[in-house]
Amino acid sequence: MSVIVGYVPTKEGRAALDYAVQECLLRGTDLVVVQTPRRGGDVDYHDLGPELESARGELEGADLTVSVTSGTDGNEPAEDLIEAVRNGPDDLIVIGLRRRTPIGKLILGSNAQRILLDAPCPVIAVKAEA
Repeated sequence: MSVIVGYVPTKEGRAALDYAVQECLLRGTDLVVVQTPRRGGDVDYHDLGPELESARGELEGADLTVSVTSGTDGNEPAEDLIEAVRNGPDDLIVIGLRRRTPIGKLILGSNAQRILLDAPCPVIAVKAEA
């Protein structure tokens, strides 16, 4: 069993990663970090290697088994996370949610919504500190 976290180099991604680490330590499970780029976002996903390696380096001292994978080119982040669960006996997905404007709150992010509705396991959605 393992905890899968959708990771992007943002404060929301970091909040999800931090929560996932705590869940792994509590459950005694492995951590799978899935790089989940969003198209059209303000993050340069061609340069995530150093960011992911930095996160991996920070996790090595946490006394848990960590694997880092990248999503499939052309897939939506939701597809990558759901596929990761289907490839193994995983028991939990952790995702980060970003704050939205009052109008934006009417519509949950499409990737978050798809993960919550389609994942074959429990999903925890966390927000970053303000």
